[in-house]
Amino acid sequence: MTALPQRQQPVDENAAGPAETLPAWTYANAEFHELEKRNLLLANWQIVGHVSELQKAGDYLTLDIMGERALVVRGEDGALRAFHNVCRHRAAAVVQGATGNCGHALRCFYHGWTYGLDGRLKAVPAEASFPGLDKGRFGLKPVDSEVWQGLVFVRFAGSGPSVAERFKPYERELAAYRGAEMVPQRGRWDFELEVDWKNVMDNYLEGYHVPVGHPGLFRLFGNSYEVDTKAGNVNRAVGRLRDKESANWSERAYQRLRPRVAHLEGELADTWRYYTLLPNSCFDIYPEFMDFFHVVPLAPGRARLRGRIYGLPGSDRALHAARWLIRRINTQVQREDEGLIESVQAGLATSAYRVGYLSEKEACLRQLHDMVRAAIPVARRPEAPAPGTVAAVNAAMG
Repeated sequence: MTALPQRQQPVDENAAGPAETLPAWTYANAEFHELEKRNLLLANWQIVGHVSELQKAGDYLTLDIMGERALVVRGEDGALRAFHNVCRHRAAAVVQGATGNCGHALRCFYHGWTYGLDGRLKAVPAEASFPGLDKGRFGLKPVDSEVWQGLVFVRFAGSGPSVAERFKPYERELAAYRGAEMVPQRGRWDFELEVDWKNVMDNYLEGYHVPVGHPGLFRLFGNSYEVDTKAGNVNRAVGRLRDKESANWSERAYQRLRPRVAHLEGELADTWRYYTLLPNSCFDIYPEFMDFFHVVPLAPGRARLRGRIYGLPGSDRALHAARWLIRRINTQVQREDEGLIESVQAGLATSAYRVGYLSEKEACLRQLHDMVRAAIPVARRPEAPAPGTVAAVNAAMG
């Protein structure tokens, strides 16, 4: 990539320049967090898991995000359906845990209201004590869902393009990995961080920090990290593996041991690729496997990270070694990222920072910030409105 010219003039923090970051106040403001929930997060697709985790009738996955609960279940007819994980009687969760199998019916653990795998209310204990109950009106409420490349998504509100439509510019290259045929390689991972969800995403969306922040990735990629934002609300970053051997043993072992993957041709076999379905669903695609990385907002300045690894089935020893080495490399990358974003979160709360200025290398990050500003116009203000007025100011600006 061409080196950027040095900026000669200081940034005017009061100017609404298109290359500015979101203002610092939006990363720790409860009123703004509520606007994100209504106008951004619940109105966009969220990753739940993979079809390989839903093989038999009654298999289910759940997702809790920003006060909403969803379940996706395999029906007796083989179809996948998504519902709010909320019993229509007294609002208890119909199924519990991240995954499981409910047999031939979904039975609420509170009072035993029982629903078919198609969501219809089938049985109510002591039904005679509910005079006039019309079971046809009290089935589980559906949630929009979609399966794409084997991945399962839900959307709680809003409308707009499907996941497939959004990823269309990258459809051909992604199909080559055969994601729908993959199966879990390891258990789910899930942990919380005391940082805002946007801070986590900002870090994921740019490789500008790789040479300084991730020496290992820099040894693997050099300066070949490239970004692309040609798709609406979807982007891609590509790190091309170089031939020069790393001095680090894990990286060097990966370079030497990684097998040639027969179904991948050209640059797909020699690149690590990172795709994002904005605002908060991320996918790391390697020649050897793929994973999802989902950033779930919990509160202003606090987020939950969840994910899982999937790969094609097989027992090739070199492939298993390569997967292990990638995980080892990425564990170090994750530690480095956590230190970076924790420092950023603290810096956002200081009096020294209101907005920042973005490089062309941070185009994917800018794409997210533009999406936030479009959905929540008050994010264009460098300073927070007076407490209690954020929603009103946002409505006036919209």
